[in-house]
Amino acid sequence: MAYFFTSESVSEGHPDKIADQISDALIDNFLAFDPESKVACETLVTTGQVILAGEVKSNTYLDVQKIARDTIKKIGYTKSEYMFDANSCGILSAIHEQSADINQGVDKTNKEEQGAGDQGIMFGYATNETEDFMPLALDLSHKLLQELAELRRENNEITYLRPDAKSQVTLEYGDDNKPKKVVTIVLSTQHDDFVKPENNTLEAKIKAEKEMQDKIKSDIVNILIPRLLKKYPQYEAYFNDEIIYHINPTGVFIIGGPHGDTGLTGRKIIVDTYGGKGAHGGGAFSGKDPSKVDRSAAYAARYIAKNLVAAGVADEILVQVSYAIGIAEPMGVFVNTYGTSKVNISDSEIAVKIQELFDLRPYFIEQSLKLRQPIYSETAAYGHMGRKNEIVSKTFTTPNGEEKVMEVELFTWEKLDKINEVKSLFSL
Repeated sequence: MAYFFTSESVSEGHPDKIADQISDALIDNFLAFDPESKVACETLVTTGQVILAGEVKSNTYLDVQKIARDTIKKIGYTKSEYMFDANSCGILSAIHEQSADINQGVDKTNKEEQGAGDQGIMFGYATNETEDFMPLALDLSHKLLQELAELRRENNEITYLRPDAKSQVTLEYGDDNKPKKVVTIVLSTQHDDFVKPENNTLEAKIKAEKEMQDKIKSDIVNILIPRLLKKYPQYEAYFNDEIIYHINPTGVFIIGGPHGDTGLTGRKIIVDTYGGKGAHGGGAFSGKDPSKVDRSAAYAARYIAKNLVAAGVADEILVQVSYAIGIAEPMGVFVNTYGTSKVNISDSEIAVKIQELFDLRPYFIEQSLKLRQPIYSETAAYGHMGRKNEIVSKTFTTPNGEEKVMEVELFTWEKLDKINEVKSLFSL
C-alpha cells in the first residue's frame, strides 16, 4: 500500500545546532592536544548568552570562551541586530572534572578491555534508496539547507538570509516501498527586515510582510531548488510541478536563532541520524568523546548497516547494539532487514555472523574508525550519517598561541571498505 513519509532538518544557525557545534568544537580541541581526553560537554544558548557545562578529564588546558566565540562567528552570528553576536555574547563555563566512579569502569590497564562509557542502546541504519545509503526525505532536507547556507554566505543571488532555518520534505512511496515523488516541501528561513511598511498602520505592516514572504518563496522555488537539482541531478526524477511549497508559512521570520528560541546540545537526535527511519536509542552524540558508546557504537552500527546494504545482503537494514556501563562486550546485537534480505538465513543469524567481522568492543570501535581524532565539529550540523568520507587538514591553537596542524579523516563510518569481506562472509 502506498504511503507518505516525512523527515526534517535544521540549519547550522538553528539554536540547538549552535549548541551542538560549540560542544563538538570543544571535543575536537581537547582531542587535538590530548587524544585520551574524556569529555561530556553540554551547551546552552539564549539571547546574548552561552553556558558551558559538563565533565572533562584531560591533560590539556583550553580557552573555552574563544573556542565558543570562533564557532559562533563561523556559523554567521556576527551582527548585533541578531541579538546573539559572537563578539558580544556572554559566555559562562561550568565545566568540571569527570566523575572518578565513571572513569574507573572505562579505563582499564589492558586497553582492549576498555568498558563502555555508559549503558544504553544504539542503532545504525542504511537503505539503498539513495547513493549515500540514507533515507531520501532526510537526505533532501539536509541538502536543501546546505545549499541555502551556501547562498547565504555568497550573499549574491539572495542577500537577506540570516543563519537560522528549518526544512521538511514529504515523499510519496509506492506499493514496492520505493520513493516515487516529492509531495511537499516546508522551508522556514530567518531573514532581514528588508521591506519596511509605508506607514504605521496595520494594513501597511501586513502588506510589507506579504511582500517579503512572496519574495522569499519565489527565491526558494526559482533559485534554491534549481541549484539543488543542478548539483544533485539524481534527485530530478522526484521533483515535479505539483509539489506543494510552504515557505515561511507563519509569515515573517526576523527574530530567530538563540534570541528566538533557547538552544541545547543533543536536542536534534533524529535530524542527526535517519530522520525517523529505522530507530533511535535516545542518546545524543555531540559533546561526547568516543568512550561514550552513545556516539561510537551508533557510528559502528551505521558502518555495519551501510556495508551490509552496499554488499547486497538486504535493501534495508537496521542494526541495534546494547551495552552495560564498564563492560566491554556488548549485551546483544539485533538485526532487522524488514523482509528485504537477499541471503538464505534469518535476521538473527545475520546478527551472529556480523560479529565475526566487526568487533563491537569500545576500544576496537575507536581504533577501527579512528575516533580519537578531532573529527567531530563537521558532524554537528546536517547529520552525522550519509556524509563524505575524506581527509582534511585542521589547525588548532593553544591559549598560548601555539598552532597544531593535523591531517584527520572525517566520517570514517561512511567508508565502504568491508564490502568484499561481507560478500565473502555471506557467500554473495
